Amino acid sequence: MADPQSQTDFSFFQIFLCSAFAACIAELCTIPLDVAKVRLQLQKRAAAADGAGQSKYRGLLGTITTIAREEGLPALWKGVIAGLHRQCIYGGLRIGLYDPVKLYLVGNNFVGDIPLHQKILAALFTGALAISVANPTDLVKVRLQAEGKLPAGVPRRYSGTLDAYFTIIRQEGLIALWTGIGPNIARNAIINAAELASYDQVKQMILKIPGFLDNVFTHLLAGLGAGFFAVCIGSPVDVVKSRMMGDPTYKNTIDCFVKTLKNEGPFAFYKGFLPNFGRLGSWNVVMFLTLEQARKLFGL
Repeated sequence: MADPQSQTDFSFFQIFLCSAFAACIAELCTIPLDVAKVRLQLQKRAAAADGAGQSKYRGLLGTITTIAREEGLPALWKGVIAGLHRQCIYGGLRIGLYDPVKLYLVGNNFVGDIPLHQKILAALFTGALAISVANPTDLVKVRLQAEGKLPAGVPRRYSGTLDAYFTIIRQEGLIALWTGIGPNIARNAIINAAELASYDQVKQMILKIPGFLDNVFTHLLAGLGAGFFAVCIGSPVDVVKSRMMGDPTYKNTIDCFVKTLKNEGPFAFYKGFLPNFGRLGSWNVVMFLTLEQARKLFGL
């Protein structure tokens, strides 16, 4: 990430645009992996409802292949419009505010490397704030991604992204757009801290190694590290978030957590771990590479 002292040299609007653009590019490139992750996370519930004795989706590639074969290639980009809505708001805010918040925490006169705990605090705050605003876009995205191939004659719940927003408001009320806000704040605050703070820290450590420069290879390594830490730390809350948003029958966060633990055991919270890492790892690499280049283009 950029040196916080440089934040006074350019506007938040420029940072927001770079961040939103980078997040949207990453979303476009990796959303098939996100669709596969959501299907895997919801699989046990779907299989039980269908009375199936065998899991329909198996592994990242198997899930992608099954979706493409049964529903067509476009199905792998389900929820992409809502996903772009989400990244414009969430990605722009959480990344754009990160450096200014770090600077606020340490003070304008701070000199040297910002402590890791200050980076974590800044990322926790910006992640929680950003998703509080963007939760409706996340809800619609998950609802659209969760809907698989339906039997003949059975209509889809939503005809598209805008229809999903209006249908949810009409049938469930405006407040329903913030369904799952508890686990979503927890998930995104934690994952944002894991992503931004670890990218910041890993990049800082790499640049202290002789021979390493602030270039694409360094950004690639730091992005992979950020994705790995994010998945390890955030998978449990990510599963709860996906299940609450995909199935409105859960009463609250605790109800979803307890039922998942009771019915499926603790490993259920790491369901879809590999596709989640494939998604977040590649997402972080694409996003940070794009962000660094966008910032250089604007001289930030």
